[in-house]
Amino acid sequence: MISLQFLLTALVVVIAPGTGVVYTLATGLGQGRRAAVWAALGCTIGIVPHLAAAVLGLAAVLHTSAVLFQAVKFAGVAYLLWLAWQALKSDGALAISAAPHRLAPWPIARRAALINILNPKLSIFFLALLPPFLSGTPATATSEMLLLGAVFMVLTFAVFVLYGTFAALARDAILSSERAMRWLNRSFAAIFAALGARLALERA
Repeated sequence: MISLQFLLTALVVVIAPGTGVVYTLATGLGQGRRAAVWAALGCTIGIVPHLAAAVLGLAAVLHTSAVLFQAVKFAGVAYLLWLAWQALKSDGALAISAAPHRLAPWPIARRAALINILNPKLSIFFLALLPPFLSGTPATATSEMLLLGAVFMVLTFAVFVLYGTFAALARDAILSSERAMRWLNRSFAAIFAALGARLALERA
């Protein structure tokens, strides 16, 4: 169940930089701490469908169905490339500028959620991560997976908020340099494009 080993494993997974971390950092730098918190919330909400799929056994179906896996995967690739474009555009939602394009909280959270929802590997990841930490009692397996998944989500939200807060604190220093803003926008665009390319090469 909720052992120190599980907490450490989950923490290492959450801390490792991924698409959600990059999105939260970009949002914190571009729009401040409040927007970064909404981005962290959205990334956390995006875990729910994959956790549900793992609990219900749908992840196994996704893993064995090449067509379904490819469909979700390339939707995710297209979305990441769109985020890359948003980082490059001067008026894009992810562009870092002295006068940022302010978004309402829910669009920020929705975009963050889609990042995780459109990553088919997450369902398979939960199917692999959670079972080793179960008690082995069939009657409580579902509730135990839900509890472990909930703990993973809490860790995700907390760590992402810290990432976003750090980015927001660095915002003032970044805004004082046009060169730094251009470099960061291009860097975030390149990272999203690279993550999209990596996802495109993933196999079920």
